[in-house]
Amino acid sequence: MIDPLAEVVTLLQPRARFSKVVTGAGAWRVRRSLEGQPFYCVVLEGTCCLTVAGQAPLPLLQGDFVLIPESHDFVMSSMQPLPEDAPDLLPVALPDGEVRLGSTSGPAETVLLVGHCAFDSPDAALLVSLLPRLIHVRGEQRLATIVRLVGEESRAKRPGRDVVLAHLLEVLLIEALRSTAGTAASPGLLRGLADERLAQALRRMHAELTAPWTVAQLAKEAALSRSAFFDRFSRAVGVAPMEYLLRWRMAKAKSLLRQRTDSVAEVAERVGYGSASAFSAAFTRHVGLSPSRYALTPPPA
Repeated sequence: MIDPLAEVVTLLQPRARFSKVVTGAGAWRVRRSLEGQPFYCVVLEGTCCLTVAGQAPLPLLQGDFVLIPESHDFVMSSMQPLPEDAPDLLPVALPDGEVRLGSTSGPAETVLLVGHCAFDSPDAALLVSLLPRLIHVRGEQRLATIVRLVGEESRAKRPGRDVVLAHLLEVLLIEALRSTAGTAASPGLLRGLADERLAQALRRMHAELTAPWTVAQLAKEAALSRSAFFDRFSRAVGVAPMEYLLRWRMAKAKSLLRQRTDSVAEVAERVGYGSASAFSAAFTRHVGLSPSRYALTPPPA
């Protein structure tokens, strides 16, 4: 059966934008605002602290991995940070090429691999909304290995670099997300998949997108009453079942239309609409453009 998590990550179309190794010593603090870009960090050595706007400080230990699918304002600091009224220290490039935070003398106390990627999907905002706001994984050596490979590949100029990076980032995201699937606190797809009954309905929705699903039919898949399923799904995933299905159909339709290999009628059939006219009306309401116009509109840079 189709894996909804893998489908979401694949449709996000992750692309490496930037990665670098940063070291820290003494007391340091750096603030960043990435305007919604996905940010990740792996602690290769030592410890540090991450504070995301609106959340409690999160101590990070050696081997920890953090992913913020849609980062805005956050602060990274030493475990004993600078006083609040002290100015933040800018990273300093050392003569050997090392990027240092804090004291520029003496050995590094913390070594981080940090980076951000981009999601090229035309429906990235919708897909990101299905993910937790902050993903923290501890004790997963596989993730650290994958992140190192991403860093090495992004700096190399070998043939097939972009293809390799795209697949590495997909693996990285799936590995990070499934490592936290049972503990995701914020509503979204992971919380839905962590609930065995809801997971069955979600998998059937993704596997049989063209089926004429109703809330009653999906509730039967989950072995719940209609009202219990509706409430449980809405709380866990963050949207009502039929709204989730509509959004997913529209996301798939956008992806298919961008490929320009199928006609509007064929896309309509592949996302569960009985006629091109019904699909066109639904798509236009949801997107603001007709399917044919959307297919011809260049994607955002």
